[in-house]
Amino acid sequence: MRLRLVKENTAFDFFKRWKIWVGLSTVLVGLSIVSTLSMSLNFGIDFKGGTTIRAESGQAIDVAAYRSALEPLGLGDISIAEIFDPTFEADQYVAQIRIQAQDEQEAVASNIVVKVQAALQDIAPGITFPSVESVGPKVSGELIKSAAWAVFIAMTVVLLYIWLRFEWQFAVGAVGAILHDIILTIGVFSALQIKFDLAIIAALLTIVGYSLNDTVVVFDRVRENLRRYKKKDLAGVLNLSINETLSRTVMTSVTTLLALVSLFVLGGDVIRGFVFAMIWGVIVGTYSSIFVASSTLLSLGVKRDWSKPNNTDGNQFANIDA
Repeated sequence: MRLRLVKENTAFDFFKRWKIWVGLSTVLVGLSIVSTLSMSLNFGIDFKGGTTIRAESGQAIDVAAYRSALEPLGLGDISIAEIFDPTFEADQYVAQIRIQAQDEQEAVASNIVVKVQAALQDIAPGITFPSVESVGPKVSGELIKSAAWAVFIAMTVVLLYIWLRFEWQFAVGAVGAILHDIILTIGVFSALQIKFDLAIIAALLTIVGYSLNDTVVVFDRVRENLRRYKKKDLAGVLNLSINETLSRTVMTSVTTLLALVSLFVLGGDVIRGFVFAMIWGVIVGTYSSIFVASSTLLSLGVKRDWSKPNNTDGNQFANIDA
């Protein structure tokens, strides 16, 4: 007996009030943009610059204890992660401590490094700092530009792929859904002031892939049904296609969320921001593949000229394999 989260042969009318869903998405996107422009993002060390300290100790590393010891110093954003390497000795424990730039300075002052080492001596006697490296504002600015280019290139490639595989209306719908997901994700990080670093950029690119995959599954079924039901109106074809793929969409989203929620609860502070972005991305990605992408396609319409034998007029690249 197969597990089903959605019963077979559903007949939900997703487009009975499609203008309301489009209006809601438009409002949320607008609020996200306003929040980002007015409150900005809480950039992490990757984008603001700071100092990375390699700390070595002969005792097992307790990240929570390290964090508690450094909090009274008031150094702002501090990231602590344990480093694992098979080449380490049995009694060699290494942690990476990252401290944000202080007072717009490129590097943390040497006296602060001394204070950090003294604060950690109580919980890790004999701790040493064999390496102290700084990331300046110039490097951080280049990282921001590189991250923006990465997202832009991903969007451009998606647009070209969908355009070749389907029609330009499908491409606009898919890219609109992805932009919707990215803007809402950035807006949530801005509103909640969650730390925004390179891990979140990786999450955004993953969200692009997830949202695209979900949208293409729906669009593939739409294309098949457009050929099968030549006289059914576009809204009817879209409703039928979404209902036919709904079980797969819900099952994929729920199983992905189960893994992500487990990581969010048990994974620790280091990956919590990344996992939160992924959880939010899966939720809005599922929503956008149904309502945003398909509603955009409905509003733009699709050319349906069935007078030609191969039924591919205006869709000459439809048979290109993914």
